[in-house]
Amino acid sequence: MKCLALVALLAAAPALQANDVTEAAVTARAADTTQLKQVIIFGRHAARTPVFPIPDLYMFSVLPYPSFTGSGVTSGEAVITHNGQTNETYLGGYFRLWLTQEKLLTGNDASDSASVYVRADNTPLIVNTAEAFASGLLPAAPPPVQTTPTSDPLFDPIDAGAAELNGKMAVAAVNGRLGGNPQALSTAYSAELALTRRVLFNYAACIAPPPTPAGKTDVTTIPITVTAGNSTAPVKLGGLEVLYFAIDPFLMEYVDGKQASDVGWGQLDAAGISQVYRLYDVLLDLEFRTSYLARVQSSNVASHIVRSLVQRATGNAMTGALGDPSDKVVVLVASNTNVTGLAGLFQLDWLVQGYQRNVSTLGGALVFELRQSQRTGEFIVRASYITQTMDQLRSRTPLTLAAPPVRVPVFIPGCSIQNANFDCPLGAFVRVAESVIDPRSVDLKD
Repeated sequence: MKCLALVALLAAAPALQANDVTEAAVTARAADTTQLKQVIIFGRHAARTPVFPIPDLYMFSVLPYPSFTGSGVTSGEAVITHNGQTNETYLGGYFRLWLTQEKLLTGNDASDSASVYVRADNTPLIVNTAEAFASGLLPAAPPPVQTTPTSDPLFDPIDAGAAELNGKMAVAAVNGRLGGNPQALSTAYSAELALTRRVLFNYAACIAPPPTPAGKTDVTTIPITVTAGNSTAPVKLGGLEVLYFAIDPFLMEYVDGKQASDVGWGQLDAAGISQVYRLYDVLLDLEFRTSYLARVQSSNVASHIVRSLVQRATGNAMTGALGDPSDKVVVLVASNTNVTGLAGLFQLDWLVQGYQRNVSTLGGALVFELRQSQRTGEFIVRASYITQTMDQLRSRTPLTLAAPPVRVPVFIPGCSIQNANFDCPLGAFVRVAESVIDPRSVDLKD
């Protein structure tokens, strides 16, 4: 049987269903009296070099893009920068402080390492990010980073054979969100396109837009279409795909600490970058938060996360869970597409000051805490999004409990209660998961 029904797990663990309504009412009006039992951290990779060769990017702009080779990075596309590694280690160090304060970790790295599970998608950028995080989390004894030699079904379920994508359905689902007229996005995002063109072609907002310079490609005018994609990009969005290559360096220039004159050639600050990146945000939203695509691409990782929480709560080893029942910290490192897809599956939303809605930030993570009420013994799930600000990344700001990253609570539709943390009884979370996960897209292997 490919997928055991998640609701069946409740029968084996009746304590997980303990009086959801009563506990919700009490927790909503009382101080937090829960104890942290496990944390699952699902994060994005750190700052990197651009994904497109820098010399080739020159076709999109009138000025050459600045090089990243002088910042201590390995040459190449999509490789972690030295500052990206530093910031990721700082983030791991913050989690070490927080989880030790919560008494989930003891502060003895050698013993703590045995209860920490780290897994990363098998690309150098993401593995290096996971290693940097682990070195901050447990500096004296970093846990090994687990990878698969081929496509990992957690992060690449289609390539791994755990899920099957219907290309025609993918195109229809995205077109359905756009009224069958994807080119209408050029009107909806006209301000962002205009700003992008001004930056790329280096002219002021107060003058009439000049014609496209000879020999250059105007990425803001390439038609936006929806066509079948592949396992990496499930649909292709025409001009938005090419435009992403052109704007991708701007954020990396900023967070990697380049001189202001090198960030969008001196034309972009953090707010401007955030506005330009709305064009990429909508691309990610369409490709990975669209309901059909989220179910196909994210059901497998969702199932593993839910089963890991249940495994920890019951203390019983469970097929399809990550690590062992004794694992207190589970770290998954992948790309923004993976985090965006999981959020879309559960309809999770967040807003961090300085970023657009639902942005999967560099190094940022969706965090699921398994907590137990000290009054009733009931288990709850508490979701949040934790990230460094763009300026913390740019300045390489060390993180402490007194100077932490940003943390915002995340509401889980269908089970969160009305308290400050939007806590969700574990039994209710399992039932929500059962309703959104596609059992045909789940592989219960570890």
